[in-house]
Amino acid sequence: MNESNSQFRSVDPMTDTSGRSPLASEPMPRESKGQTRESSASTGNQTGNPDLSPLEGGRWRPVTPDELLRRPSTTEDFGSEASQEQKQKVQLERRQELEHKLKANPTDLDGFLELAAIYRDEQRPIEAKRLLQQAKQIFPDDEQVTWQLEEAILARSLQQLREVTDLADRINSVEADRELERSRSDWAHRRMDVCRARLERDPSQVSYRLVMAEAKFDAELFEESYKDAGRLTELDEYSPAAHFLRAKCLLAMGKDLPAMKELRAVALRRAVVAPKPLRRTSLMLLIELSEKLALSLTGQHYRKQLQQLDHAIAAEKQAAASQKESS
Repeated sequence: MNESNSQFRSVDPMTDTSGRSPLASEPMPRESKGQTRESSASTGNQTGNPDLSPLEGGRWRPVTPDELLRRPSTTEDFGSEASQEQKQKVQLERRQELEHKLKANPTDLDGFLELAAIYRDEQRPIEAKRLLQQAKQIFPDDEQVTWQLEEAILARSLQQLREVTDLADRINSVEADRELERSRSDWAHRRMDVCRARLERDPSQVSYRLVMAEAKFDAELFEESYKDAGRLTELDEYSPAAHFLRAKCLLAMGKDLPAMKELRAVALRRAVVAPKPLRRTSLMLLIELSEKLALSLTGQHYRKQLQQLDHAIAAEKQAAASQKESS
């Protein structure tokens, strides 16, 4: 998920400070008839062709861009090029069938959802967005339509960001940089919009508050992001990521010493132990800040902590490798 030229964060934008995707925590809305659909980024028609089962894969996670554009394929491993071509042929036939069906019967909710799922699977979020906007006009109160429309909006914004990022990497121009900045801003604001809407529908989904704080950071709303993250520091599940985000906000505002306090809460706090990758990143930042502020003894302490952590990580990897060999 980490890429040197990613745009999810200001330094390494696609790195999720929590090590997970908070946007994936909200349960998928239930159908109005009481049936429960499997959570997925591309919810399909459960009664459709059995060959289309890949359309019922796991939910898309928009808070982590690589998983949106570079996520593992939801298609099964068919084992041969011929069978893969057959699957694509079946999906194409089903898509064309649904497109004709919806023209004749534009009130088929399942048809809308399945066709949107196919568009998403084909990396065509613009078509999915257009289709779901049409469905929203017909079914304004349907939670699944609302959810999938939000996902399609996020997907399109992220797709644009990836395309513009690739273009800016190839073309060094003021115009490309300007378009990249616009795409980054759009991606941040689309996430904020979706988080606000989902929190309005269900305020208990605390994870969206962290996602929204991260999006505000990406939008360079550092003070707002800092305050929003501060409301999550007392919740053990979100505390490490919230402290780390607050540290990033303080660093962006040029407040190095207060940032070190937040980083210590991530790297050294024993009551709530942060994930090792996040602890390691925090320790490396603490070492860098200690050198910058000429705090040599403090820097030595952080180096010792980093060395111990690296030994622990190496031991875990060795144990996992040994277990794999023995099995």
